[in-house]
Amino acid sequence: MSSTPLSDTIAGHRATIQAALDKSASQPVELIAVSKRQPDERIEAALDCGHRVFGENRVQEAHEHWTHRREINGLKLHLIGPLQSNKSEDAVALFDVIQTVDRPKIVRTLTEAANKLQKFPELFIQVNTGEEPQKSGVLPGNTEELVDLVRQTYPGHLAGLMCIPPAEEPAGPHFALLARLAGENGLSALSMGMSADYELGARFGATHVRVGSAFFGARETG
Repeated sequence: MSSTPLSDTIAGHRATIQAALDKSASQPVELIAVSKRQPDERIEAALDCGHRVFGENRVQEAHEHWTHRREINGLKLHLIGPLQSNKSEDAVALFDVIQTVDRPKIVRTLTEAANKLQKFPELFIQVNTGEEPQKSGVLPGNTEELVDLVRQTYPGHLAGLMCIPPAEEPAGPHFALLARLAGENGLSALSMGMSADYELGARFGATHVRVGSAFFGARETG
């Protein structure tokens, strides 16, 4: 089947991002295409060009995008938005990786859901590196305590840490802090870097970057 112009465009974006990651990083970096609020035709175009790793912010929207596509070979879904505790079972059922563990209650409800479903997504702990009161994430000083809780109670794998730096601050110091916290806690995976700063994230040691507009193109308005 021949490619559509849209799939060609997204394939070009993907190749550009991957080349930049290869140049910036000394470690393998998984490119997560952020498909939140993307129309169906752009998701199909991304799949057509061979991409299989996607990130979603909301459990319900992820169901709409992916339930009928869940059997696609090689598909890997990351939850990268805040998780409400009453959605934990739905999240465990759908996602392969949950990146936004940020408090003990979520650890408990994910553990209960994983044991019930016998499905164990990888977890990342979200760290609020800017200590912003309006933003999800454990405070840096409380990271070790939450890491220990996950390791003691969750039956699956704790992969690493993720962060979303404050929009008005340089991202580099936040990436450096996340990398230091991961090292102190014996964690190897770092999810950091989005469309504006994925190359910087890769230079600071990111193993995962979450790229939306640079991958799919700007969303249509109006």
